Amino acid sequence: MSRPYNFSAGPAMLPEAVLQRAQAEMLDWQGTGMCVAEMSHRGKEFMSIAEQAERDLRDLLGVPDGYRVLFLQGGASSQFAMVPMNLAAGAGKADYLNTGSWSKKAIAEAHRYCAVHVAASTQPEGFKRAPTQAELQLSDDAAYLHYTPNETIEGVEFPYVPESRAPLVADMSSTLLSRPVDVSRYGLIYAGAQKNIGPAGLTIVIVREDLLGACHEFTPTMFQYGVHADNGSMYNTPPTYAWYLAGLVFQWLKDLGGLEGMAEINRRKAQRLYAAIDASAFYANPVEPASRSWMNVPFTLADPSLDADFLAGAREAGLLTLKGHRSVGGMRASIYNAMPEAGVDALIAFMAEFERTRG
Repeated sequence: MSRPYNFSAGPAMLPEAVLQRAQAEMLDWQGTGMCVAEMSHRGKEFMSIAEQAERDLRDLLGVPDGYRVLFLQGGASSQFAMVPMNLAAGAGKADYLNTGSWSKKAIAEAHRYCAVHVAASTQPEGFKRAPTQAELQLSDDAAYLHYTPNETIEGVEFPYVPESRAPLVADMSSTLLSRPVDVSRYGLIYAGAQKNIGPAGLTIVIVREDLLGACHEFTPTMFQYGVHADNGSMYNTPPTYAWYLAGLVFQWLKDLGGLEGMAEINRRKAQRLYAAIDASAFYANPVEPASRSWMNVPFTLADPSLDADFLAGAREAGLLTLKGHRSVGGMRASIYNAMPEAGVDALIAFMAEFERTRG
């Protein structure tokens, strides 16, 4: 029986090859007689898994010397607090770009720990695009500039990397590992795992070493990047099984040809789906073309009263979790790394047939 195609925005599909390998190793990882979930995080078996995963992630992203890679808990939402707690203690001020629901949440949380300057906002326009570099009104004394390269709910993606004299901080929860990234342009990158990396429960942080160790004095120990860096992400018991599965995803990506190969696949998927939407009078995408996301494609039907029928028919066709976020409505197809091109083709074919019969 073939598996359905799951277009969930997260937790999202995992590569089938990764799930099959995890299944094969579930009861006995490499002759140890243990499931990875049962291993001590300080034992030699899990330490080998953790070290290999970090090496593979560094290889995939080309992480330069002078950066630490952390495997943490708490999701990206914890990073909304950890970033200002750790990076804004000196200046007490940070620049933020407001481009959608997740950047709004990051801004709201940062207000609790530092002065926030919103250097650009597309909210008055309904979050239909990313601001241009020329529109950014950056502060001279900001500790960092925070932005969300891809807004999963609105389907808005930055087509460029913002320039800033202050260290650049990026919430890459929905784009990390979808294409190559020049890590050297960033002071800190963070990403919840449940889009392109692995299961929920793991958060990746890549932080430049000179940004460690200057946190607010009230910062809890578990929220200090320096503590986690000094302890190899094992100050407490880490999310071991999620770390292991992420490591399998890293190996799967390397087998595919790395992030260059993954980028080509993702570009093709997005181009085909947007082309189908644009060629139709029945479907529409609200985002300006230059700011369209590769990962999250929202679309609406010309007649919203047909939404329920569309979703029911899609489910029957093996196309799952296409309902748009409650704040924007319509549909949303999240086409992360694990979504095969065949899944996108199946969605396009269903959309065409639904338009033919119901449009």
